[in-house]
Amino acid sequence: MNVKLNRQNALAVLAISTLAYASPSLACSSCGCTLNSDWTTQGIATGTGTRFDIRFDYFKQNDYRSGTKSASRADVQASGNEVQDTTINRNLTLGIDHSFNQDWAISAQLPIFSRSHGTYENYPDQDSIISSSSKGIGDLRITGRYQGLSADHSNGITLGLKLPTGETNDTFKNGATLDRGLQLGTGTTDLLLGGYHFGNINRDWDYFAQATLQIALNTHNEFRPGNGLNASAGVRYMGFETFIPQLQLNTRIEKRESGAQADIANSGATLLYISPGITAPINKQLQAFGFLQVPIYQRVNGYQIEPDLLLSAGLRYSF
Repeated sequence: MNVKLNRQNALAVLAISTLAYASPSLACSSCGCTLNSDWTTQGIATGTGTRFDIRFDYFKQNDYRSGTKSASRADVQASGNEVQDTTINRNLTLGIDHSFNQDWAISAQLPIFSRSHGTYENYPDQDSIISSSSKGIGDLRITGRYQGLSADHSNGITLGLKLPTGETNDTFKNGATLDRGLQLGTGTTDLLLGGYHFGNINRDWDYFAQATLQIALNTHNEFRPGNGLNASAGVRYMGFETFIPQLQLNTRIEKRESGAQADIANSGATLLYISPGITAPINKQLQAFGFLQVPIYQRVNGYQIEPDLLLSAGLRYSF
């Protein structure tokens, strides 16, 4: 039997098994949204055609932070803030990207969320934890792309909208209202404006850099999410035949929420991650990918729970 074929089949089984095992899916808070798992659908390609992408993200938030340091739950209780236990996020994102020609393209991404969360009513009494389980679609993102700014199509701009398709009135299991920052959607329409550049360092090494600004255009039920900036830069090595290693730096800068329903004191952050990953072609049309995302700098306002590690895996099919 062909050894190369066995390797390709194993990669396919591994990627599909990962997605199947993780079928309950996530909500994306400030974390996990900065990773660029697909250079193609982010404009790092100039060919025509359609690409379909499915990606699973997992991260567990249980590390309390204040400023740039760790904080204990006793510290949070002493400050008079609500003491949270753990938030577990699982996210399945469906994406489609279509290039009409070398200059123009459009993409859409729909997250399907599954998030479990627990909060203490009387810390440290474990029996006082009230929980929530939120499942459903999040906010749809539709983005257009123009990559004709230079003759080699290595520079481009993106413009789009995040639409309020996610639910905003979920509750704890005891009927209490769930915090707006934990809802599946923000209820707002947001402007997405970005730009990117990519190129070759030499025959085997490629690089990219990109940034996207997200600005809420309205408020919803006395809540407005903070404006945010996602920026990423990375390199990949093309010298191997069977896989492509990558390394990225990802940054998320988010301003505070606003409005009567916002947690103004405990929102907004600057987060920096290092993200090693790998892409493995299964055949000419199908690829599998996986990434680890590790925080290397975290500065949060007030008290917030953050993850120690984020995991991403997925499949990409090109028509």
